[in-house]
Amino acid sequence: MSFFDKIFGGKNDELEEKHQWNSIESEEDLMKAIDNSYRHKIGIFKHSTSCFISKTVLRNFEKKIKQSENKEVVEYLYYLDLLAFRPISNKIAEDFGVRHESPQFLVIENGVVVNHASHNNISLSQIL
Repeated sequence: MSFFDKIFGGKNDELEEKHQWNSIESEEDLMKAIDNSYRHKIGIFKHSTSCFISKTVLRNFEKKIKQSENKEVVEYLYYLDLLAFRPISNKIAEDFGVRHESPQFLVIENGVVVNHASHNNISLSQIL
């Protein structure tokens, strides 16, 4: 592990945490997530894996999930790697009329974005 990984966390740290998310890696995954929003509010975290700010916000968000008394919220959280799946990110921005930012968290209920935030304004309370 490099010096910077010890301070800022490395790729392995990110992979360890990501297991709690439902991944969006295709338009089919996105459609399933939106379909789920008709049963329960869902959250989509759009993350840039190369951005220090995005990584920091993601880690802080994941800490809040672990501390939350509402453990079932995890099954309604989705993760989108912006660099690997940029066309899906663009589709989300276009379909929901929400300008792309990174990091970004969108809360969707009944197929409609009911809340969204970026950077340090991202909070677990948006979906609870």
